[in-house]
Amino acid sequence: MSPNKTVAIIGAGPVGLAAAAHALERGLTPVVLEAGPRSGHAVRQWSHVRMFSPWKYNVDSTAARLLRSAGWIMPDADRCPTGSEFVAHYLEPLATRTPLAGHIRTGHKVAAVARAGFDKVKSAGRDKAAFELHFDGQPPITAAAVIDASGTWFTPNPAGANGLPVPGEARCGGRIVYGTPDLLGAARVRYAGKTVAVLGSGHSAIGSLIDLAELARSVPATRIIWITRGGVPDKAFGSSNDQLAERGALGGKVAALLAQGRIPSRSWTCISPA
Repeated sequence: MSPNKTVAIIGAGPVGLAAAAHALERGLTPVVLEAGPRSGHAVRQWSHVRMFSPWKYNVDSTAARLLRSAGWIMPDADRCPTGSEFVAHYLEPLATRTPLAGHIRTGHKVAAVARAGFDKVKSAGRDKAAFELHFDGQPPITAAAVIDASGTWFTPNPAGANGLPVPGEARCGGRIVYGTPDLLGAARVRYAGKTVAVLGSGHSAIGSLIDLAELARSVPATRIIWITRGGVPDKAFGSSNDQLAERGALGGKVAALLAQGRIPSRSWTCISPA
């Protein structure tokens, strides 16, 4: 494989696969490196979550051309898919039924990216050297360019200031879940009847609060604590004028639950790292 036309793409999610489709269309050789066992590994972790944006905003036009050549039919353009639907009707066929199938390597977690033949202190000519991608237990790959589409799902934001953990966060890692667990499905047994604190005021937190309130209806012993920085922010409530209707509706639901007293809240000051 000649490195002068090889584009290494880290991550086989929607962005990585779209980047590979663009590279292929331009006569380049994409090599998609996915750490997980299948394409869309991160999306599969939130398969129960319905997206805010409809299909028409989630399908890359170049990827769609590849799919249509394989007989693919676009889902309802104005419907918002769940993560599982997004995988089943877009990512999975894109990765397995188009020419991209021969360019994806699963189980390849990139450990380091370097410039071939250059150590950290050598700079002359560095910008013209090929990239080397290194793995644990696998030979390196050489490429002319690297696109990092690995996303953030497996590198969650810690609770502390400056993007660092608060004291004790790492020690209590076994009791902390980042992201959006399936509270009404696979993760129900872990949370039903427990006291659960939700930290944050982003959309993942809002969605989790709504699901916890629903869980508490059937299991009244479930107690919810919503912890935010400096009080409950108005932005968490969204707006009926939101261009993404599903996103606007989410805020309205949590505002109603607060008004009904089904979600208590309290402020918190983010502790700086020790």
